[in-house]
Amino acid sequence: MAHIGVKSAFLLGAICLALGASPAAAKGREFLGGFRDWDAFVERRDKGEKNCYMISVPKETAPKSVKRGEIYIIITHWPQAKIRNQVNVVVGYPFKKDSVATARIDKRSFRLFTDGDRAWAYDDKQDQEMTAAMKKGSKIVVEGESVRGTKTSDRYSLNGFSAALNAITKACY
Repeated sequence: MAHIGVKSAFLLGAICLALGASPAAAKGREFLGGFRDWDAFVERRDKGEKNCYMISVPKETAPKSVKRGEIYIIITHWPQAKIRNQVNVVVGYPFKKDSVATARIDKRSFRLFTDGDRAWAYDDKQDQEMTAAMKKGSKIVVEGESVRGTKTSDRYSLNGFSAALNAITKACY
């Protein structure tokens, strides 16, 4: 088995929370590989169920002076629920109530709904459009506003995105 990258080791606890995993479920986690700026995993659950996901942390965050929790983007497959390419961004602070976040993938923009410290695509169609754009793109920039009115921007690299997506798709389908 390949060695888990530093960013993956740091985020394993956050991933369990993001995926609603209990510590017992986390025992079935397998590292599929590091693909440049993305790491891929499969998590096996009871009764043969599994989910697959890939995760990355931002290359740049702004403003740098703002104290924030963990910041990452995760793409998940939930085969039993027939969910593929679900996009979720965690920003490390609670979003302003009823605000939207924006994800810019190269020149294309997507509006994301927010809930707590997370932002999501509005529906499956948008998940698929975002994932397709990420496969072709070079970066994604996520912008949002905290409950305190602080506007933030996080830039992620899309290097290795397609390879990580291929790995989780192969493991889950």
